[in-house]
Amino acid sequence: MEYLVGLLLALGVAGLAITVGLDRDRAFYPTTLIVIGSYYVLFAAMGAPGRTLVMEIAVAIGFLLFAVIGYRSTLWLVAIAIVGHGVFDLVHHWIIENPGVPRFWPGFCSAFDVIFGGVMAVRLSKHALATRRQDQ
Repeated sequence: MEYLVGLLLALGVAGLAITVGLDRDRAFYPTTLIVIGSYYVLFAAMGAPGRTLVMEIAVAIGFLLFAVIGYRSTLWLVAIAIVGHGVFDLVHHWIIENPGVPRFWPGFCSAFDVIFGGVMAVRLSKHALATRRQDQ
């Protein structure tokens, strides 16, 4: 069920952002990646030892760096990192033991991230094709 909720929420958020025009701002997807990357820090702060919190902060900084570098260079890095976070969600429990993570979270977040990052990639591809056609 958490996968379905993640999928539907990702489509809803992406659809709203596209419809309203939020995703026309270059900062939209990188900012979303920073938020996505920070949730495990929140869960660690709620119910994990300090060592886990430090590990989660280190991972979140990695996603933050992808957001900043992608914002300044190519948004493809951001799309890859969002989808990558979806994969990370599925293996997180093998890498970092964080008792604050809700049981449903990995499936929910993974589905959201993969769909949301996929929508971003489709948008980037369409924009690249449209730009190429205008140049010809």
